[in-house]
Amino acid sequence: NLAGEALPETLAKQVYAVPTVRKLYNLYGPSEDTTYSTASLVGRDEVPLIGRPLPATRAYVLDASLQPVPVGVAGELYLAGEGQARGYLLRPELTAERFVPEPFGPLGGRMYRTGDRVRYRVDGRLEYLGRIDFQVKVRGFRIELGEIEAALRRAPALKDAVVVAKGDAADKRLVAYVTPKADASLEVEALKAHLRQGLPEYMVPATFVVLDALPLNANGKVDRKALPEPEAPRSGNTYEAPRTEVEAKLASIWAEVLRLPQVGVRDSFFELGGHSLLATQVVSRVRAEFNVELPLRALFESPTVEAL
Repeated sequence: NLAGEALPETLAKQVYAVPTVRKLYNLYGPSEDTTYSTASLVGRDEVPLIGRPLPATRAYVLDASLQPVPVGVAGELYLAGEGQARGYLLRPELTAERFVPEPFGPLGGRMYRTGDRVRYRVDGRLEYLGRIDFQVKVRGFRIELGEIEAALRRAPALKDAVVVAKGDAADKRLVAYVTPKADASLEVEALKAHLRQGLPEYMVPATFVVLDALPLNANGKVDRKALPEPEAPRSGNTYEAPRTEVEAKLASIWAEVLRLPQVGVRDSFFELGGHSLLATQVVSRVRAEFNVELPLRALFESPTVEAL
């Protein structure tokens, strides 16, 4: 039996590689519902799920209006039943916030809002998708960081991964912290290509930081506050200074839009963290600076200062 943290598929395979292991169960549940609330038998070649509610436990997947969502649609998990705690000692406000009336159960019942994002599958089992409070908005898109982490952990050479959003609201970027398996080497472009197989482009992190191990807190969970600050994005090319007035002006525009100290003439706009919204800003600035009608696609087709 495994519990306490989300079970990565890679760890499940490692457990099954032990000759004496015949069955692996994934247990899920918060302390507020007496530790375990759901359980699932994990198949040998299966992505781990959190399964079905244990006896005397009720599990609801609800939207922001506390209405049930359809099968396959993500929502917040609420738990009710005999295992539920009374509340938080000497913290009535927090108790009222997290333990709410249960509209679908017995009269006077309460349910605990877990803060976990899940969905029911057609077979009646629950799939864990990450924390609600790990949901961020980047360039107008609402993104679930746990979904990116789960996709990353399926990469063959990867041991573990954490994704965070860095920057202010106007220029928030995704940063992935990854650790390789023993004797494995990680190629950032290969990881990006792996993510693009199942995720839209706006969910692919612009920056990857490779670590020997993720920092942990006293409880053995990932300490996100201890993750190192990523270095400023750089293209894989050696820096080459502008050689003409036109290149100097373009490099200056790119540096201001990308918030970088300098941009070389052969640096790729998109490898430096650029995206479609920032590309629109560059094109607008170029039009004003050079008094030319530059189509947006030109930057995508010619993503270096030299080429543009």
